[in-house]
Amino acid sequence: MKSSWIVKIACSALVICMVCLLYIQAGKVVIEEKVLTKRDIDQELRGVWVSTVVNLDYPVTPTTVSEQLKYQADTILEDVDESGFNAVFLQVRPCSDAFYKSAFYPWSSFLTGQQGTAPDSEFDPLAYWVEKAHERNIELHAWLNPYRIARNQNEWDGLAEASPARQHPDWVIQYGAGYYFDPALPEVRQLVIDGALEIVQNYEVDGIHLDDYFYPGSNFNDIDSYNKYGKDFPDIGDWRRDNVNTLVKSLDEKLHEADPEIEFGISPTGVWASDYMNPEGSATISDYSSYYVLFADSREWVREGWVDYLVPQLYWASGDEWADFTVLLEWWTEVFKEADRDDVELFIGLADYKTVEEGSEAGSPWYGGRELAAQMEACKENAKVGGTIHFRYRFTADSPDIQRVLKDAYPDREQEESAE
Repeated sequence: MKSSWIVKIACSALVICMVCLLYIQAGKVVIEEKVLTKRDIDQELRGVWVSTVVNLDYPVTPTTVSEQLKYQADTILEDVDESGFNAVFLQVRPCSDAFYKSAFYPWSSFLTGQQGTAPDSEFDPLAYWVEKAHERNIELHAWLNPYRIARNQNEWDGLAEASPARQHPDWVIQYGAGYYFDPALPEVRQLVIDGALEIVQNYEVDGIHLDDYFYPGSNFNDIDSYNKYGKDFPDIGDWRRDNVNTLVKSLDEKLHEADPEIEFGISPTGVWASDYMNPEGSATISDYSSYYVLFADSREWVREGWVDYLVPQLYWASGDEWADFTVLLEWWTEVFKEADRDDVELFIGLADYKTVEEGSEAGSPWYGGRELAAQMEACKENAKVGGTIHFRYRFTADSPDIQRVLKDAYPDREQEESAE
């Protein structure tokens, strides 16, 4: 009897241990499923920009119909998944507006057709995109334009009364046909920060992303602000760069205070400065530079660690006389080597659109996707480059040449699909 009782206890203990072990193992699997994304598995960023300004990618036409907005989002995410991408950079603030329910910005006219008009059924596009992207194990980064309000007079006339530009016309400066917030104003800086924090606090986005638009040009009429705030800067260009630096640094601090795991990054234009403008610049002759035209010192952001990643937009072919892709890739590689930081990653922005727009002639370097394929290979072979982002979705989805390039570059995507 005693031996039988001991055996029963031993068996019971063994069962309990096995159950506990299985529970722990199951728990580990669940945790891993929550943590591991396709980007982790791919061991590189494979991103794509989804543009909403003037309905370039989403939605095809403005609509308040939530079911149509959902259908288009589902279609894009399915295409993105099948193309092998593991991260979407969705433009949620193209022009001082919102593709989500915001306390600071009105609903976008590019979403529903009229600024300030919400989609039906209380539909929130950003929440839907985040949910459906994560179901596919794809990251969703919210892409913002910090200063642009309207690209032309029609857009300006169509601003909602709730627009911060309408509420604070003294924050606005017209430049050419467009309207922009004045980057010098502390109130503008706080608006941009509050708008970004709102997203991080209310949505499970994987990152906040800014593009290359800062100051719209060197003839920006901000002399009044310079006279008020720029006394410590003899050169107005240095003052403007400091204004942008202050925003970038503040965003980095505030976003990571709100969510230490959030990724904050920027995709500046690929030429920081040509060497004829600045001896520390790249061996290019392009006069469109981040440093001198947009007053964005993107190199400094890397050196100071104010971003988690940088995505220079290298939208030229290798051998281009104005700006050579290979030269620029080497220049940015050296910037990251000299910065010697483990907390800032280098990704490269690629011009898929040129395969479509300039690749129809056999003599073009972009013909048949040849240049895109070569650039992707160059990035893969570069130890400093952690991945690429492709501009933009519609071109990647509709071009057989680009699809062929992606299939060759991401051969594991078919294995992932079959495993699913």
